[in-house]
Amino acid sequence: MKVKRNVGAAALSALALVWLAGCSTTKLEEPAPVESRTTTDNNANANTTKPAESAVKTVDLGANAVPPAGLGRTVYFDFDSFVVKDEFRPIVEGYAKYLGANKAKKMLIEGHTDERGSREYNLALGQKRAEAVQKAMLVVGATDGQLEAVSFGEERPAAQGSDEAAWAKNRRAELKDR
Repeated sequence: MKVKRNVGAAALSALALVWLAGCSTTKLEEPAPVESRTTTDNNANANTTKPAESAVKTVDLGANAVPPAGLGRTVYFDFDSFVVKDEFRPIVEGYAKYLGANKAKKMLIEGHTDERGSREYNLALGQKRAEAVQKAMLVVGATDGQLEAVSFGEERPAAQGSDEAAWAKNRRAELKDR
């Protein structure tokens, strides 16, 4: 057994040496020359040159950023689901871009459920809904420090009743300013 281990270790060492020897002979390409771009000012001395000015203007995204007009602040979910539906992507993206442009602004995302299910289950589902909206907003431009996800489960219904119309209004996540 000892002989096989030593042979394996020796083979591994030899392989490493061959690999390192191959790396040491690799030549790097020469860097491309840097081109100097200067312009001459016809009104001044012909021998004087100045760097070319860039036509690129800086843009302050936060200067004109206002909360998205016309967008609601509620994202509705299907029964027993915490997947953000495509029809509510404009709300999520609009507020995420707004937060991305206004780093001092913060939002609270409240997750809610309908009355069906146990209290513990509904609190967990409400949290998953709030976190799903939060994750979608983080992808678009909001930062983690700007968002807080909380669950109220079934405790704060938007509509009273025990029918599908009321339940559909209660399965939601609400975006609120902090």
